[in-house]
Amino acid sequence: MAGTNALLMLENFIDGKFLPCSSYIDSYDPSTGEVYCRVPNSGKDEIEAAVKAAREAFPSWSSRSPQERSRVLNQVADLLEQSLEEFAQAESKDQALARTMDIPRSVQNFRFFASSSLHHTSECTQMDHLGCMHYTVRAPVGVAGLISPWNLPLYLLTWKIAPAMAAGNTVIAKPSELTSVTAWMLCKLLDKAGVPPGVVNIVFGTGPRVGEALVSHPEVPLISFTGSQPTAERITQLSAPHCKKLSLELGGKNPAIIFEDANLDECIPATVRSSFANQVRSYVKRALAEGAQIWCGEGVDKLSLPARNQAGYFMLPTVITDIKDESCCMTEEIFGPVTCVVPFDSEEEVIERANNVKYGLAATVWSSNVGRVHRVAKKLQSGLVWTNCWLIRELNLPFGGMKSSGIGREGAKDSYDFFTEIKTITVKH
Repeated sequence: MAGTNALLMLENFIDGKFLPCSSYIDSYDPSTGEVYCRVPNSGKDEIEAAVKAAREAFPSWSSRSPQERSRVLNQVADLLEQSLEEFAQAESKDQALARTMDIPRSVQNFRFFASSSLHHTSECTQMDHLGCMHYTVRAPVGVAGLISPWNLPLYLLTWKIAPAMAAGNTVIAKPSELTSVTAWMLCKLLDKAGVPPGVVNIVFGTGPRVGEALVSHPEVPLISFTGSQPTAERITQLSAPHCKKLSLELGGKNPAIIFEDANLDECIPATVRSSFANQVRSYVKRALAEGAQIWCGEGVDKLSLPARNQAGYFMLPTVITDIKDESCCMTEEIFGPVTCVVPFDSEEEVIERANNVKYGLAATVWSSNVGRVHRVAKKLQSGLVWTNCWLIRELNLPFGGMKSSGIGREGAKDSYDFFTEIKTITVKH
């Protein structure tokens, strides 16, 4: 795929087969602003076909042993790892960090859940005075609807597909229409890995058309979504009549708190990466209108690009100061290389200000004072707090946010609990 100018035409993957669609939408190469791919503009008909395939595949897949399902997931990981460079080249068309994070972590997702699914235990208690024994069992839910975002496309898609499959569910996945190519490429590996037809179905298109058809379908009892809060509100409305299980991983406005005793040699490079890694000009204009100071980047420095990239989606890393806490730049998630730097005077003050946003996904704390690190981390209203580091993940432990950053957690046990239903059985002897 690397180096070719041919227009890619993606197809839906339903019941183990690639199927064309009656209409398509354009997907753009962000480095040039040119169309390089056409994505199916799927709707209710494609979802109906995918639900039928997933329901028919469910009895056989769910009855396989965890060991059998684990072997299939490991085979997917092997094939994906063997094609890492090809996937990285394709992913980097849509998104950065492909070779170092997105594709390797996608491989790790399959391997991790292939292993963790073999080590779950159930509960058992006895009531000798009544001659009863109680124990729990977990069973897969059925057809899982999975919706992933445009940032870190394959990483976040496989973070949902792998645990859903490992638990014995069948899957209908909808990747972002902006970053669909590696999901389509993954489909090509599934048959080689021994994934039966209908176990994984990937349907492409927009949220209002295919996303709503998936979420509102009465035979899809579970929805896992990563994306924006407004979309999550719509998903909740559509799911409510069916009492669906929901996992919603939403936005964040993640504070990086740097105390005076922080190790700046470690802190500054990590904070730069966390602030500028993931690639919106309107926010910078609003900050200027509010009286903020722009030190570098948008509106200050000239962006020089090669001729072929002049129409691409590029923005210089931008640093803003003298900005009020209630500014949109301080309260809303900005998907662009923009960071706001504001001073604080005390531990209590910075905790209150960090918590004074509607989001609570993650935070970082930098200090050489171990006691302070523990105190601040405990008081921050964030589902995840990194201290003196950033983006180091332990997949066994929960990931997810508080407040408007979502509902539910993902991780070894949490994902297993979400993708299964628990049942208590009592036996009198």
